[in-house]
Amino acid sequence: MPVLDMLKTELREVNATLQAAAKAKGNEAFTIENPRGAHAMAVGLDGPISVTVKGSTGYYCAGMNKLATVHVTGSAGPGVAENMMSGEVIIEGDASQYAGATGHGGLLNIKGNASSRCGISMKGIDIVVHGNIGHMSAFMAQKGNLVVLGNAGDALGDSLYEARLFVRGSVKSLGADCVEKEMRPEHLEILRGLLERAGADAKPEEFKRYGSARNLYHFNIDHADAY
Repeated sequence: MPVLDMLKTELREVNATLQAAAKAKGNEAFTIENPRGAHAMAVGLDGPISVTVKGSTGYYCAGMNKLATVHVTGSAGPGVAENMMSGEVIIEGDASQYAGATGHGGLLNIKGNASSRCGISMKGIDIVVHGNIGHMSAFMAQKGNLVVLGNAGDALGDSLYEARLFVRGSVKSLGADCVEKEMRPEHLEILRGLLERAGADAKPEEFKRYGSARNLYHFNIDHADAY
């Protein structure tokens, strides 16, 4: 397994090495040592490689990920897995704000807590947070699934579209046009699969589902105060 030591190798060279390996469509596995909270690490990967980061990262780690598996053994700064397309990003610690923002696909698996705006404008990504999430999470979420084993902060799902939100703990408040919805058998099945993929110790029956009331899809003067 190739080892990239950031005490000896600059970030630009680390990313160039990973991107070239991904582009070659091999199945190489890399380890990054001494990341020292570097920003924009393992970004733009477009191939089925595996990257293990031994430590914590700065902002935008694993941004624009496609097909690759990126495993951070520490915590991640703002915007982890931003605009992710496919593959898997695993954070063993906590994630800062707007984790998984605008993500189109793949799985973002956060073993700790996530800060504010988790899943903002998500467009198909699956996000599983084993801890809690902060305020304004899933704001304008369009598609995909956000699973939270802990609690959710203020204004969950504000102005969301067709994303599904599953929360096991309490929700401090719901955002505009977000309501609790019935948990039907198909939702239990979707949730069961996501929990298994993320290695989460929870049962689907313990969760509540939240989604769009669909009152804000088109402007209506009667709902003007909610915009």
